[in-house]
Amino acid sequence: MFVKSLSRLGAATLFSTLMTAPAFAAMGNTANTYGILPTDVGTAQALSLFNTQASALYYNPAYLTQDERGELTLGLLHGEHELDINSLGNPSGGGAAVVRDGSRANISDTQQQIIALKTDLTDITQYEHPIYFAIIAGVEKYGEEMLAFESKNSREGQSLNYGRQPLFLNLGGGLELANGITTGASAHVSLRSEATLIASADLSGKTKYEELSVQAKPIIRPVLSMNLEWDKIFCGKEDCGIWTGLETAFAFRGHTEARTAVASNLTIPGTVIDPGITVLIDTIDSYQPDILSAGVLYRFSDKFRAGVTVEQQNWQDLEDELDRDTVKDQANAEFKDIIVPRVGAEWTVNKHMILFGGVAYQESPLESIQTPDVNYYDNDKWIVGVGSSLIIHNPPILAYPVRLDFGYQYQMLDEREFELTSTQPGVTNPYERVSTEGDVHVFSGSLTLKF
Repeated sequence: MFVKSLSRLGAATLFSTLMTAPAFAAMGNTANTYGILPTDVGTAQALSLFNTQASALYYNPAYLTQDERGELTLGLLHGEHELDINSLGNPSGGGAAVVRDGSRANISDTQQQIIALKTDLTDITQYEHPIYFAIIAGVEKYGEEMLAFESKNSREGQSLNYGRQPLFLNLGGGLELANGITTGASAHVSLRSEATLIASADLSGKTKYEELSVQAKPIIRPVLSMNLEWDKIFCGKEDCGIWTGLETAFAFRGHTEARTAVASNLTIPGTVIDPGITVLIDTIDSYQPDILSAGVLYRFSDKFRAGVTVEQQNWQDLEDELDRDTVKDQANAEFKDIIVPRVGAEWTVNKHMILFGGVAYQESPLESIQTPDVNYYDNDKWIVGVGSSLIIHNPPILAYPVRLDFGYQYQMLDEREFELTSTQPGVTNPYERVSTEGDVHVFSGSLTLKF
């Protein structure tokens, strides 16, 4: 009875301190897993370093300088995850495998509502040199869910990357340092939530003398970038031969995480006396590693451009973060740094329509096939995207053009096997071997008002 009561109290503590409806988050990050705006989604992020829209704030803030007009963008992103877990039986012979309701993994859809604003701050300064500022934010469940957070152990296995995403926020700007050389910086803001509960309870779970406090502190990580237009650097406004239309970009994105810390102190008169039982939980979710990006863009003509981007994602640092995680520290998960190549192209059909597409290959950073109790699974994946933009130059009422964008992305997850294990007493490990594979479909649309 005593243990059962403490379990109820612990569960109540966790639910009250997280202060959210059921959430289905994962280690993924919207901008890194799918892309932010349709151009990022439709080019598999291959042209994200060279996107003149406000999402450049996240990928390459230096590129905000490429379009002097301001813009207000409203967007929606919907990601459907069709991931299968197929049981291969119990290799240890120590009992039945996990009973599941079908083979489809229980992963919620990603449903982001995105709003972005970009403007030139020159008019509010005493200088004529353009300074561009932008802010972009994304909220889950099409604007209804500010906090998506879940950190748990799983007997059935759980995806490392897919699920609901937390509040997404970036702000910063870009400016031109010299002819053809631009630089930019932005701050990615995530939250660290801290909660404390002090209460006295009876064995039935009823509490009194409660004291609950919740704080949310920002965690700020930098995004730094530089863009080089070689024809402007070498030749100014003159024709520059092979250098004409050649650009390179470099960016660094600092690691981000959503973290929650819970401290509860419980006393039960006559059973657990003061100072009571203290329960401490400190866990992370929605992790993105440090990312170094380099890209090359070539404009073959005024209507066609293509680019190649290479990213180094430093996932090994996640090992240290999980060692300090009170929920997932027993997983002993091993990660590796990965290189992600991306190739994309854009064709301006006419003054009203732009078509774009891209492809990428991303190796899984998860090396472990066993992560006790947590039981992560992750897969190598091919990413293919397509999309289009419709530009309305003389819309009714408005004085400036309107841009409508649509992007679709397909992710094919290669089959991979994992062994599910547990640290619970009496369990013969591994208690199940599974293979995972699947598909992800991402749909993105946006409306951009130029001004």
